[in-house]
Amino acid sequence: MKKTTLSFGLVLTLMACNKKAPLDYAILTGQINNLEAKEINLEKTDQSYIKDITVAPNGSFTDTIKQASGVYQLTVEGNSIPVYLENENVVKVTADAKEFSKSLEASGEGSQTTKYFIFKRKKTQELKGKKSSFYALEEEAFKNKAKNISTTLNTVLDTVKGVDPAFKTLEKRSLNYAYLLELSRYSTGYHSYWAKNRDYEPSRDLLAELEVVDVTNEEDYKFSPAYKHLVTAHYVKMIRALSEKDSIDFALAKVKVHSKISNTFIKNDLIFSGAEYGMVKTENFEDYYKIFMSASTVKEHNDKITLLYNKLLSLKPGQPSPKFMNYENNSGGTLSLDDLKGKFTYIDVWATWCSPCLAQVPHLKKLEKAYHGKQINFLSISIDASKDYEKWKKMIVEKELGGIQVIADKAAESQFTKDYFISSIPRFILIDPNGLIVTKDAPRPSSPELIDLFNSLNI
Repeated sequence: MKKTTLSFGLVLTLMACNKKAPLDYAILTGQINNLEAKEINLEKTDQSYIKDITVAPNGSFTDTIKQASGVYQLTVEGNSIPVYLENENVVKVTADAKEFSKSLEASGEGSQTTKYFIFKRKKTQELKGKKSSFYALEEEAFKNKAKNISTTLNTVLDTVKGVDPAFKTLEKRSLNYAYLLELSRYSTGYHSYWAKNRDYEPSRDLLAELEVVDVTNEEDYKFSPAYKHLVTAHYVKMIRALSEKDSIDFALAKVKVHSKISNTFIKNDLIFSGAEYGMVKTENFEDYYKIFMSASTVKEHNDKITLLYNKLLSLKPGQPSPKFMNYENNSGGTLSLDDLKGKFTYIDVWATWCSPCLAQVPHLKKLEKAYHGKQINFLSISIDASKDYEKWKKMIVEKELGGIQVIADKAAESQFTKDYFISSIPRFILIDPNGLIVTKDAPRPSSPELIDLFNSLNI
């Protein structure tokens, strides 16, 4: 019988063919009953991965996560749960949206860490009990109970099998941060509120535990929501102190404090958080922009803030006002902003459901009467939704609203409100006879400053 000899290289080739190649992805699947939303959100804790996952009408979903590694937050109609994923995992999450916490379960290959997260969530809620009782405890009793929660979860973590040792190390630090976060909440208002004790002052011992937290740990910032809360709270104290010391608004103080954070990742994350809202709200948006751009090193963030900055520049005094066209006029026909050129135009953006708006109505009516026949139009733009159209018409009659009454074409989503970055009402705008902006944020009718402004313009 003739023997056949295979070369060493061929043997390796055949072995390689028979060996299963490692997968470079994880599969997340699940079933959420009684879910109204059509999508759920998955976001990695370090924000390097964010995705909306489509949910089938029966509540099932499946998604493939390439190069999965670490902790993700799965958010379902306002409820969220950490999910741990590594390549080759197939993790299934099931729950009932109406009783999310009670019904939450995980299964499948690599689900051990996610099961721990679910246990941690339920056990913490069980041990804490009601907020009203937990935070009303006297300080020593509260600290002991909070510490007991941390100790219990540490003990459970030590016994869970199939959990990555590196994860355990990070999670143990996170459990300690969660304990410290409870101390922080207790000392900064939670106890005073729930115990109805406005005179409460935290002891030196309690505060001392919080003072040792290093706020520059990038690894913990990416991993632990509790640590991120502690870091954020640390800088909020500094922001408030700077705002009061220099008499500047909170948004400008925020960007100044965050711009000096030594860790680049933490700095970039905190300085961009709320930046778009903050720059719109601050009167010193040009200073805000300079500070932000000198500190931020994330191109995507810088591009967004620059785009916003240029839009805000277009709303400076003397610039042409954004326009609207063919808004329905309560008196009949339609009205465009250009129709009002030749006089100053004082614009009130309001809605029938807005109590602060209605509080200004008597003052606005007095103003209209005092300036009747002068070089100024009083224009009220309702951003009521179409369902409140008849309510708008009725209120004009019942409250005898004067001036020019129009209703925006797409309510709060109208282009005019977007162009002026109107996120809250009432909002007042003053435009000159040539259609140029005098101020994008004029004083309210109840403010004496408005009369001073009118006098300065010889209206």
